[in-house]
Amino acid sequence: MSLTYSSLNQLFKIHPSWRLLRAENAPLILSFLDKVFVQLNVRFMTQANLVSKLEDTLYQLRISEGAESFPRTAQAYLDDWAQNDKGWLRKFYPIGSDEPHYDLTPATEKVLTWVESLTAKTFVGTESRLLTIFELLKQMVFGSETDAETRIAELEKRKGELENEIQAIKSGNMVFMDETSIRDRFMQFSTMARELLSDFRAVEHNFRQLDGQVREKIATWDGTKGALLEQIFGDRDVIVDSDQGKSFKAFWDFLMSSRSQEEFTSLLEKVFSMDAVKSITDDRRLRRIHFDWLEAGEHTQRTVASLSQQLRKYLDNQAYLENKRIMEILDSIAKKALQIKECIPSGNFMTINDSAPDIRLPMERPLYTPPLKVIIDSAIKEAADEEIDLLKLYDQVYVDKFELQAHIQKELQTRDQITLSAVIEKHPLSKGLAELVTYLTIASENSFTFFDDLHSDEIRWKDCNGIWKKVTISRVIFNRNYHG
Repeated sequence: MSLTYSSLNQLFKIHPSWRLLRAENAPLILSFLDKVFVQLNVRFMTQANLVSKLEDTLYQLRISEGAESFPRTAQAYLDDWAQNDKGWLRKFYPIGSDEPHYDLTPATEKVLTWVESLTAKTFVGTESRLLTIFELLKQMVFGSETDAETRIAELEKRKGELENEIQAIKSGNMVFMDETSIRDRFMQFSTMARELLSDFRAVEHNFRQLDGQVREKIATWDGTKGALLEQIFGDRDVIVDSDQGKSFKAFWDFLMSSRSQEEFTSLLEKVFSMDAVKSITDDRRLRRIHFDWLEAGEHTQRTVASLSQQLRKYLDNQAYLENKRIMEILDSIAKKALQIKECIPSGNFMTINDSAPDIRLPMERPLYTPPLKVIIDSAIKEAADEEIDLLKLYDQVYVDKFELQAHIQKELQTRDQITLSAVIEKHPLSKGLAELVTYLTIASENSFTFFDDLHSDEIRWKDCNGIWKKVTISRVIFNRNYHG
């Protein structure tokens, strides 16, 4: 985008971020939303809870700044911030809830990130960013190189450098990173980690925009239904296969890997134990930033799945309305036929064009086949008196929920996370589908359990008759923080 006067003047008038910076109560808005949403990594909050927190904040500010500083109620402020002409909060109703919920908009999060960057930094590192730029350039050049010999030569060069470094270490010449370089790289890591967390709201916003565009296209479509569906699903493929879609999928697959999580956790613990890092920060959020990524990514996945479900329901409703219109036309034809039943007009009063001539050849007619006579024995034989054990009617399958929780806790003693399929592999299902449903109930009741809709697992068990059964479900991942 070119920063011309006209383009900047247009942004000055319509962009929510610029409106927020010009707002009279911008310090109140930014400080409150940062404390409630960003610092705690909250993706949405109920209206009652948010109003209560804002009332507490206003009470403290009226004591320090004066009773007339903020004359409006907390609810009035929230309603104003969520108006379309402001666009600083997103007000919505989740499925199955009649209470309004609030979430930050990407525009507000951009302002919070920019305002935080205005604060004076005790240390501004440049080396790590320069090295990052060089590394990105190398990755692009090497990754797009089509000549095999050039690639092999580059790998041989890296191999030689590694061998020289190994020999230097063996000879006692170890080179250590100084504290300045460590602080430089840590500040770069801190900035990029927070920016990555804020990007999730922008991803959700883009998917909501796609959903709105598809609904608008459906409402104004005047072509055939087949062409409409082809274009809709084509648009969805464009989003999934876009640079943003591919990048998010690669990020999510890497983050969901247990090996990646274990390695990332180990690296964080080692970095925060360094004296150079302890001297500049003790940010507890950065210690668990990957869990914040998981939570935000899970919410994004759920949002995309919910939008897809709503879109399918919307298409079903459109199909119902079309079928209803067809039935209305057929009913009107029947009514007109009844009206002229007693007074049929003379001559031709309706013309129907055949799509093709109807040709019937004599040899196409099948030979006569006599119907089969079914012999039914109507004699009823009296059964012998037998004693029937009625207690069998009351037999029910009982699944011990505490026993299944113990299985999960036992497996998590030696690892950070485990999938449901791995738990069942160690402890096969003995009660069949009822036991599997109990496992899923346990997973849904625990906030540290993740449901990965992008991957699926096959669960197998043998029933009481020795027949193997199987079912495919979304991958369920239990984490070590699971408490049963």
